[in-house]
Amino acid sequence: MSGVTFLGYYTNKKTKWAIIAMIVSFVLSLGFLDISLQTIPMSIGYSIWTGIGAAGGAILNMWLFNEPRSWTRGLLIFLIIFAVVGLKFS
Repeated sequence: MSGVTFLGYYTNKKTKWAIIAMIVSFVLSLGFLDISLQTIPMSIGYSIWTGIGAAGGAILNMWLFNEPRSWTRGLLIFLIIFAVVGLKFS
């Protein structure tokens, strides 16, 4: 989520620290994904990783960058989270 947030910040401000923070965030994210895939199946780990990234990125961008908010968007974010949790417990 932080990588996407710094990507949005870099898009708006074009600062060096934002691009560095974005790259570091993405590298750490992939590293944590690698660690998690050593203990859980790839289908579950990747689904959780992408679901949290998509939902969290959308929420953070609505909060930090004033992206449009709507009940439809909120419902779809909820469905992403619900689906990821459902996958974990199935």
